[in-house]
Amino acid sequence: MWQALVDRTARLLSDLRRSWHRPPLSLVQKREPSPAAVNYQPLERVLITDGVGRTLFEEFAAHRARVNGDEETGWVLLGLREAREVVVLATLPAGADADAGIAHIRFNSSGQVLASRIVRQQDRRLTIVGVVHTHPGSLRHPSDGDFHGDSRWVPQLRGGEGVFAIGTADGPAAGGTLFAYQPRPNVHCLGELRFSWYILGQGETAYRPVPVELTIGPDLARPLHAIWATVELHAERVDRLFRQQAGLRFEVLSDENPGLVLTLPLAAGGEAVRVVLRHKSVRYYLQRGGELLEVALADDYVDRGVYLLLAELAGMA
Repeated sequence: MWQALVDRTARLLSDLRRSWHRPPLSLVQKREPSPAAVNYQPLERVLITDGVGRTLFEEFAAHRARVNGDEETGWVLLGLREAREVVVLATLPAGADADAGIAHIRFNSSGQVLASRIVRQQDRRLTIVGVVHTHPGSLRHPSDGDFHGDSRWVPQLRGGEGVFAIGTADGPAAGGTLFAYQPRPNVHCLGELRFSWYILGQGETAYRPVPVELTIGPDLARPLHAIWATVELHAERVDRLFRQQAGLRFEVLSDENPGLVLTLPLAAGGEAVRVVLRHKSVRYYLQRGGELLEVALADDYVDRGVYLLLAELAGMA
């Protein structure tokens, strides 16, 4: 049985046109204008990028290899909702702080809210389009519990439809792991791993299988997966700062010491406050005249630290 995010979701669907379960309707934000007038029709297919497909299979395999591999796991899907199809371009993992067991998964939505903001810097049209979660047994179809939550959620989505996939590890291993194959239009398999794809629309009483196809493209959120613990740790305070400070930008550091960089431009031309977040450290900098000057400020609460630094700069003006 699975219940997805609806609790904190009330903030994601206006910036992301948010959505989700318990946390009830809390990935659902204040509404923003539709990107363009789209005449939404019933979905006829789902396109997933090869980057997204790789993420789902690799992380499902890695999850199964862990001690808690018999518990459910999952991903929120971000993408573009077109008139008759969805293009899936990013995956947001359930997270280290997700509430999971062998019969349920409840996502850590605070980390997903922040991650969605970061991903949407690349394209504001991106929105939540669906959810993938796994079943430890051989139930390849959403459960009755899934339907109870999903049917309450899909009215919040563009077009009033959501994309859902169930991951199981009961496929025939005969196909091997060299490449994925499709035994049916709505199924992708790689070795024993299997994802079965469905659509559920507002007011519908059952899920319907949907053809899924691969296209070339990235998983726009994949760089965040490497720093997900950092994202979750700082999510609520960074999200608060984002909502209070227009112009705040994000950048993922993908070097040997990965992290998240926040940049807040100042009124003075070319000046900015920069904060480097790593799981066990928060460091503050002032970018001025082509130089990056570290500030001796010890505060792990990033929103408070930024305001202390801004107050100090104002006093020096």
